[in-house]
Amino acid sequence: MIDDRERFLVNEVLQGDILVHGPRAKEFESKFASYTGAPFVTSTSSCTSALHLCYFYLQLGKGDEVIVPAQTHNATAHSVELTDAKPIFVDAELETGNIDITQIENNISEKTKAISVVHYLGMPVDMEKILQIANKYDLKVIEDCALAIGSYYKDKHVGLWGDAGCYSFYPVKHFTTGEGGMLISKHKELVDKITRQKAFGVDRTMTERSIPGMYDVTMLGFNYRMSEIHAAIGIVQLDKIDFFLKTRKENYELLSSLLREIPEISQFKSTEGDFKSSYYCHSILLEEKLVSKRIEIVEYFKKNGVGTSIYYPRPVPHFTYYKNKYGYSENSFPNASKISYSSIALPVGPHLNLEDMQFIIKILKEAIVEVKK
Repeated sequence: MIDDRERFLVNEVLQGDILVHGPRAKEFESKFASYTGAPFVTSTSSCTSALHLCYFYLQLGKGDEVIVPAQTHNATAHSVELTDAKPIFVDAELETGNIDITQIENNISEKTKAISVVHYLGMPVDMEKILQIANKYDLKVIEDCALAIGSYYKDKHVGLWGDAGCYSFYPVKHFTTGEGGMLISKHKELVDKITRQKAFGVDRTMTERSIPGMYDVTMLGFNYRMSEIHAAIGIVQLDKIDFFLKTRKENYELLSSLLREIPEISQFKSTEGDFKSSYYCHSILLEEKLVSKRIEIVEYFKKNGVGTSIYYPRPVPHFTYYKNKYGYSENSFPNASKISYSSIALPVGPHLNLEDMQFIIKILKEAIVEVKK
């Protein structure tokens, strides 16, 4: 949902003389810090790069392990793999799709260094329980908040409970920068160091150099920066976030209410008490008799102009790379498997309205009747 406000600010950047390490990235970081309540932030080229920077900062390597949810995007695990550490996958809970906290301790070993937490589809994890485990075993906690901008646990924005939180601004997220990410933390030293590591480990940016071209490299680093163009888009998009989230919530709540009339599907828990979701999408689970008809239902939606998706097509350990490397069987992680193989994600984004939600329900009911013939 891009309009002339984003175009104007991007054009202003293009008419200027700096495209990287400039004032727009700083402004975007400041606005994001204000929105989340984060004391320290740094922008990145993506959520994946932010996650990778976290594990690189922790100096993970061969022989180290990180607890990772089986039900997530593969980037959550890839960022661990990129350090040569090993992701130890834990199954999901069916009620929310989040990591099953009761299974975490059984998967902790003397090699475990951190717990990766993903707020699945924007539903916050019980972070107090996570931190109890982390404190007990002296583990770091990295929050993957790619789908959780606007999610709160006990009135604190997710990403501020653990040691760091990482966000995605990919085009299908709550708001976009075209491509980009953000890392937030309550630890100044972590953000200060990662800010250097995201830019080759150089000790001074161009604007910080008293003599042009003169700098030192004080640490190993990457090219994981956000450009001024991406930051300019983000500045305007962040002004729209309250409207985006309000519309998502209204759409989600109506859709959820109407879905209760359909006995062939079940829903995840969403906002409840201390848990405030960001309503990324509305994923439904089909009853067992309809699972084999899922593709037909998706195609019926598509034929009638309704876009759907799946979050996610397989548990991460069932993807070929992880399956071949670590030898996971198709019978492993039964809850994550059920979610992956029997769910359909329905849209609730701000480009839609309440009439669209009613239309989605109409098409879903028709699809179920059609596939049962």
